[in-house]
Amino acid sequence: MRWWDIDPVLELERDLFPEDTWSRGMFWSELAHARGPEATRRYLVAEQGERIVGYAGLASSGDQADIQTIAVARDHQGTGLGGRLLTELLRAATAFDCAEVMLECRIDNVRAQKLYERFGFEAIGFRRGYYQPGNVDALVMRLTDPSTSVQGTEIHG
Repeated sequence: MRWWDIDPVLELERDLFPEDTWSRGMFWSELAHARGPEATRRYLVAEQGERIVGYAGLASSGDQADIQTIAVARDHQGTGLGGRLLTELLRAATAFDCAEVMLECRIDNVRAQKLYERFGFEAIGFRRGYYQPGNVDALVMRLTDPSTSVQGTEIHG
């Protein structure tokens, strides 16, 4: 993801997450930490032609990474794109030498939870009222050793 992707990503963000949409400034802040030798973030977009149909982001700190966001356009859900984005984030976590990956997932987003479980994430707790302003709880999930989840996985454009 680059700065010129922010506006189309925001359109997708507003469509998919109307109650807890990230701001332009949040994306700018994340991208500011995604370049150079001291980078601690990895953000990517999936495109079909000129259209962004998905995006994802990961933050690393020490030996832990946090999946910040994964989003797939409604007309591309169920195509495997979410899994491909997640695979790339786990590869980034491995490149950052992270021993574990954490994430929060809306408690009502069962489809995403199933995806994370397929990759080896386990539920470890809840964050009450995490998603605001809707006051929706988050399921906290953890994956230990992300490198084992992506071994032998091939991504093709």
